[in-house]
Amino acid sequence: MTTVLLVRHGRTTANTSGVLAGWSEGIALDGTGQAQAAALHDRLAGVPLAAAVTSPLQRCLETASAVLAGRGLEPRVDDRLGECRYGDWTGKEIKTLAKDPLWKVVQSHPSAVTFPGGESLRAVQARAVDAVRDTSAQLGPDAVWAAFSHGDVIKAVLADALGMHLDAFQRIVVDPCSVSVVSYTEQRPFVLRMNDTGGDLSWLAPPKKRGRRRKASSDAVVGGGAGLTGPVDAPTQAAEDRGDGQPPAPSA
Repeated sequence: MTTVLLVRHGRTTANTSGVLAGWSEGIALDGTGQAQAAALHDRLAGVPLAAAVTSPLQRCLETASAVLAGRGLEPRVDDRLGECRYGDWTGKEIKTLAKDPLWKVVQSHPSAVTFPGGESLRAVQARAVDAVRDTSAQLGPDAVWAAFSHGDVIKAVLADALGMHLDAFQRIVVDPCSVSVVSYTEQRPFVLRMNDTGGDLSWLAPPKKRGRRRKASSDAVVGGGAGLTGPVDAPTQAAEDRGDGQPPAPSA
């Protein structure tokens, strides 16, 4: 099972000025964004990362650089994690775009949206999910890695992991420099955290190996289980604790 940390870039000047940045060049972290990235560096200090992959846009590159400082880990750029190509909407004020008839479609039926001169939200979800799953497959089981991307892109990946239709992805909130955590198993993904902006993340460190490693289960625990002690799913942890390698029986 591979665990990915979906990290949104820190706050930018475009965020505070209410402008849709898209693929605009020169959009940098503001002072708050820099502080957010530095804080996330400290929160992840005890988590060994097998890899880091980032959007090519400046705000993500700056966030990745701050978070990975001192690790000796160079992020790899993957355009598939880049922001949605908003086309003619790029660089315009949000308050102006909110008056466009397409805005209501973006809110209520995003799977039908193709931005004028840009790409569809369906295409954004497909490329981003492919990027995450491809890297997870390359790294193999037990790896923990970070993907630095953008709000709508991360929301689309989370919707896929949750089995939600893209039309429901506007219900998900992804704040600047937040961390969302997804573990991928053979059968299904498990969403472990969403929009986490504070607190200890050391539980993400892979557990120390204790003898022969049992294959991770894709089963969910009925009743919720006892919680996680690391980036393993509850059925696997419970099976290891019981020593039988089988998912636990349903709880009452």
